[in-house]
Amino acid sequence: MAEENKNEEKTSPAEDAGKDWADSIKVRDDNAAAPDDMADSKILNQEEIDSLFGYTASDDENENYTMKTGVRAILNSSMVSYERLPMLDIVFDRLIRMMATSLRNFTQDNVEVSLDNIESMRFGEYIDSLTLPTLLAVFKAEEWDNYGLMSVDSSLVYSIVDVLLGGRRGTAAMRIEGRPYTTIELNLVKDMIELILSDLSTAFDPVTSVNFAYDRLETNPRFATISRLSNAVIVARLRIDMEDRGGKIDLMIPYATLEPIRELLLQMFMGERYGRDTIWENHLMEELWETDVEIQAILKERIIKLGEIAKWEKGSFLPLEMSCDEEITLICGDVPLLKGCMGRKSDHVVIKVKDKADKNG
Repeated sequence: MAEENKNEEKTSPAEDAGKDWADSIKVRDDNAAAPDDMADSKILNQEEIDSLFGYTASDDENENYTMKTGVRAILNSSMVSYERLPMLDIVFDRLIRMMATSLRNFTQDNVEVSLDNIESMRFGEYIDSLTLPTLLAVFKAEEWDNYGLMSVDSSLVYSIVDVLLGGRRGTAAMRIEGRPYTTIELNLVKDMIELILSDLSTAFDPVTSVNFAYDRLETNPRFATISRLSNAVIVARLRIDMEDRGGKIDLMIPYATLEPIRELLLQMFMGERYGRDTIWENHLMEELWETDVEIQAILKERIIKLGEIAKWEKGSFLPLEMSCDEEITLICGDVPLLKGCMGRKSDHVVIKVKDKADKNG
């Protein structure tokens, strides 16, 4: 045994290299036989493919395509990636403060208004997210010639009706499911909507003057379509609480409606000047008044043939044929500035200014 161990220990380097080379060939042969197994392991089943594209089994059953996973999430995120409008935060902050006061006077009850969130989405996505039954009020921004949408959920409808018709405080409004809203309920809610639209117009006053006018009231989202389903909209979700009663209101305004005042809404604060330096502007204006410019007076203009100019000699006269009261134009560079008439004061020839020159002439 000792002799065998000695023989194993005394193997030459060439034999060791040959052994390593044989082992490497064996490993490569094993790897060459594996592609079929690896190919089988890379094949995705139908469930994994659906998950990759963002589809689930419930999509076909409910026809609800609001999944936000896989490739569909990438597509949706790229379509709803819109700029934020900082000035809208100030507008809606003013709105909730004014609504709290207006609704207290309207309901004679303790009303609290809060802003849940402001988000951007597509119009079709917003319509699909509505919980029925709900009231949809279409309003028009008259100065912008476009529309917006206000949704009032059923709990707020019943709460407002209960408060305005003398319901007891501290008790939740009774809801009757499965029946349409009555004319009295619609008229009461319409008054509240017009009040909110008036406050919304006032909230926009520091930014621009706009009047949001009530257009119509719908209960079916299909009849309240004011934009293409793929268009971008901004949604402000408001919460109205009246002790144990209340509900939610959504203000939905398409980006196309806000386009006329987009530059104003991009401001970070009221009256932002984007880097204007008033000190430098005033200094420049003061220095302009101290600037010296050269002004020339054109007495008369005549068109002369080149042949006549060739005949001129020293001492030749050029008759202008102008009278003493004929108008004279003062120019700076090539720009006509003033018109006047020529005269004399002491030993100087002067021009009396009468009017501004016509720059178009």
